[in-house]
Amino acid sequence: MTTYSAVRTTGIYCRPGCGAKPLAENVQTFELAAAAEAAGYRACLRCRPYRVAGTVADDAPELVCRAVQLIIGGALDEADESALGARLGLSGRHLRRMFNDHLGVTPDQFARSRRAHFARRLLDDSELTIADVAFASGFGSLRRFNRAMREVFRSTPRELRERRRRTDRLVADGGLVLRMPFTPPYDWEAMVGFLAERAIPGVESVVDGVYRRTIGLDGEPGLLEIAPGGADHLLLRAHLPYWEGVIHVVERAARLVGLETEPLLAAARLAGDPMIGPLIDSRPGIRVPGAWAPFEIAVQAVIRHQSPADADELLARLVQIAGIPVPGLDHGLTHAFPSAEALYSAPHAAGETVQALAREVAAGSIKLDGAEPLDELIASLTAIRGITEQGAHEIALRLGARDAFPRTPTPVSEAWHPWRALASTHLLTLDREGGQASVV
Repeated sequence: MTTYSAVRTTGIYCRPGCGAKPLAENVQTFELAAAAEAAGYRACLRCRPYRVAGTVADDAPELVCRAVQLIIGGALDEADESALGARLGLSGRHLRRMFNDHLGVTPDQFARSRRAHFARRLLDDSELTIADVAFASGFGSLRRFNRAMREVFRSTPRELRERRRRTDRLVADGGLVLRMPFTPPYDWEAMVGFLAERAIPGVESVVDGVYRRTIGLDGEPGLLEIAPGGADHLLLRAHLPYWEGVIHVVERAARLVGLETEPLLAAARLAGDPMIGPLIDSRPGIRVPGAWAPFEIAVQAVIRHQSPADADELLARLVQIAGIPVPGLDHGLTHAFPSAEALYSAPHAAGETVQALAREVAAGSIKLDGAEPLDELIASLTAIRGITEQGAHEIALRLGARDAFPRTPTPVSEAWHPWRALASTHLLTLDREGGQASVV
């Protein structure tokens, strides 16, 4: 995990590898850039720590990780900390205490730092106007945007843009191109192989190592492309109907390809296991895949578990009947995946189990936003006739539950608690590449 060094005498914090060499007694270390900022430090202009992956350590309590996931999804864009706490079943005060104890910041400070860092990347990488950058980064007004940027970077947005380096600018072919940073190692080959194997016809494609997908934003279609970009980042190309809230598009894309969490603690705890340890040693960059859209992942998992031989055909039919048409695209992309409401309104698009799932999600009876503990999510999903426990665990794994295990549990796998999602991902990779994992 990336750590940040803050220098008391200068009031500046840096990322590892910065050329500045302060005296050790003047250095304070933080695990999050947001924590350094909350302590009064500003980002170094030389090493630019906002350009590295700012993930939360996987040793944080599950409740904190679920809260972080909700914040990344925009839970604090309009609501306050008390409302966020209520979604998790605790008070706003208790939530703030947990964040301070484990992350060194409040939820609001964490959210503000993410918005400000994303805005700084947009100022560097894109040609969006400053006003567009503000709203693309999740700020509700220019006044709030300007205040946050001055507090975090001690400069106005215009001053920050004037300082950007020539090599920062990325060429966009009619859309927006952004770097999605990660902390190496990161195994793109394994991730894109996983996504290719499960690509929904008409919605997703993988060609020459590039992942492409259609998306729907408030009923309007868009297109995303994710490709290797360098030793410490992927490249995201986005063609969107509008720029407002782009931060959530980028963060959902990052979650899809496993960039939101670095599995350092999980890998360390599993390293001594006689089965999983050698797999981690041979492929240390494997990450647990996430989801672009929770309902989409849930439908896909149900269909692939019920009808593995016909899954692609059934998914293609569902998309053709209920999806949002997206004309003029290449690589077989034709539609955006339907919402739960749209699918429930098209009863001939899918079978009874998927229709029941769509009904419960549309009604709010089943929540796929990551707020529920794993056992409650599994119970609510398996209450629908036709959804097996393994299918429910596959959905939970893609939604970020770190102990989800979409395989048959055995005494051997019991030793992998609470990091079974990473263990399962390594086993899935082994299965796909022709290896053997005979005990599970």
